[in-house]
Amino acid sequence: MTRFIAPLFLVVFALLPLGLTDPYLLNALIITGILTICAMSLNLLLGFTGQLSLGHVAFFGIGAYVSALTALGFDVSLPFGLRVTHEGGAPLLGFLLAILITGLAGYLIGRLSFRVRGAYFVIVTISFAEVVRLVALNWVELTQGPLALTAIPNMVLPVPGLGDVALRSKMQNYYLVLAVAVASYLLIARLVASRFGRAMRGLKENESLALSLGINATRTLTVAATISAAMAGAAGSLYAHYIRIIDPDVFLFSYTVTMVIMVVSGGKGTLAGPLVGGILFGLLPVALRPVMAPEAQWIVYGAILIAILFLMPRGIVPALEGLGERIAARRKAGDKPTDVMPAKMGANP
Repeated sequence: MTRFIAPLFLVVFALLPLGLTDPYLLNALIITGILTICAMSLNLLLGFTGQLSLGHVAFFGIGAYVSALTALGFDVSLPFGLRVTHEGGAPLLGFLLAILITGLAGYLIGRLSFRVRGAYFVIVTISFAEVVRLVALNWVELTQGPLALTAIPNMVLPVPGLGDVALRSKMQNYYLVLAVAVASYLLIARLVASRFGRAMRGLKENESLALSLGINATRTLTVAATISAAMAGAAGSLYAHYIRIIDPDVFLFSYTVTMVIMVVSGGKGTLAGPLVGGILFGLLPVALRPVMAPEAQWIVYGAILIAILFLMPRGIVPALEGLGERIAARRKAGDKPTDVMPAKMGANP
């Protein structure tokens, strides 16, 4: 039953903007889509390898800054009298560099931190996110610090027959985010179904057994971290070119908490889980805002999360899968013919 969730989401959200006239709701959908991409990237680590990263927002922020600085340009002085100047370039180049550099950062962090597990890995990722935030806050010559990078250009894409098209409208940015989300989903689905995906799940279920079968734990986890970081960097780039202003608040820990909530509530270790959790907790504040005060919104938000985790401990999608299996089992049992021993001819009743 749940295999239809992703195609259904694609059809619904591809057609939704055509009948949506409220720009505020369209903006909420775009931001929700960007956070859902981050949730999918985090699920690759948390859901399929069992490694909890609480510094995932660092890759999101790095992607945003790399893409913005590539488009805006910079002029910074380095130690030993060196100076680096960049005049600014195409936003699409910034998007690609954001993916490349965040993937490299994910690789380096993976190589260093996957030698440890559990709480040690969590501490390493949190520390990395805080270091990156402090660099963005204090390297004013490059990042403008708390003054923020402003006037970031819109994303520009080459369109056959039209040349370079700047995506200025919300509708254009919506479909760009949707396209990146679909590409991210397909990439993760392909990885999970491959031999590499089986290695990831093996490490999650029983690392000792996986190691005895010849699976290289450090290499597998590092590759997963690299891909996960690159996807988060792509989401950060989309965010920077859509919002057009970023500051060190892009590294706030609350973004990581939001990603974790989306993954856990939807169902970690499932392909559709981050989609369901992302849509639910991305749009829930929008639905609550007109009817209650901000303080009450957070109470309802927390109560819904607690209810989901209490009633569906594995998440919404696994609960739906279990419900579908029970319904199918009942139908199968109901379709079986009743096994009745035929009465012998002439026997007394």
